[in-house]
Amino acid sequence: MSELLRTIFPPEKVSSSEFEEILSNHSKKDFQKKQHIINSGDINKQFWFVESGFARSYIINSEGEEITTGFFGKGDIVIDWESFFMRSATLESIECLSDMVLWEIQQDDFQRLFDSVDSYRELCRAILVTSHFKLKKYHLSFVADSALERYQKLLQTRPDIVQEVSLKHIASYLGITDTSLSRIRKEMSLNRGN
Repeated sequence: MSELLRTIFPPEKVSSSEFEEILSNHSKKDFQKKQHIINSGDINKQFWFVESGFARSYIINSEGEEITTGFFGKGDIVIDWESFFMRSATLESIECLSDMVLWEIQQDDFQRLFDSVDSYRELCRAILVTSHFKLKKYHLSFVADSALERYQKLLQTRPDIVQEVSLKHIASYLGITDTSLSRIRKEMSLNRGN
């Protein structure tokens, strides 16, 4: 049994029989560092829950540079929402930053569970809403916060990413250069020392 899936679909909300049905529709998948889970242009026909490891989503800008748009770690859902639900080509790629263990569900199995298992439907709705709010906060932060504030928020909300992901990818995600991120980290270190 997957402890991760049992955490996502807890016994107080999902009966044993419902959980067995949910579990039987997920398969454990291993991905290697640098392997792509989704490539730009693909239609996302499945999604994954992260048991271990880290991944990032990114796009290629008009100058041909990779711009990190998100991170995925333990307990996160790896999905391109628009591609999955609208059956359209994804604009982003998702790349493993380490070896990963993921639990995959195919779109047809997801839809059948969503239609037939009330607890699954409600928990998946909650995941969708939470993801939407996280994305909204990220976009608002880009408009309203300084680079320092964005980095501090990342430290507070996702210390696992700051500890495990390269500064190059974090800087790109924050919309700054590696040099700017190094300067911010140095200033924060000096301020802690005072």
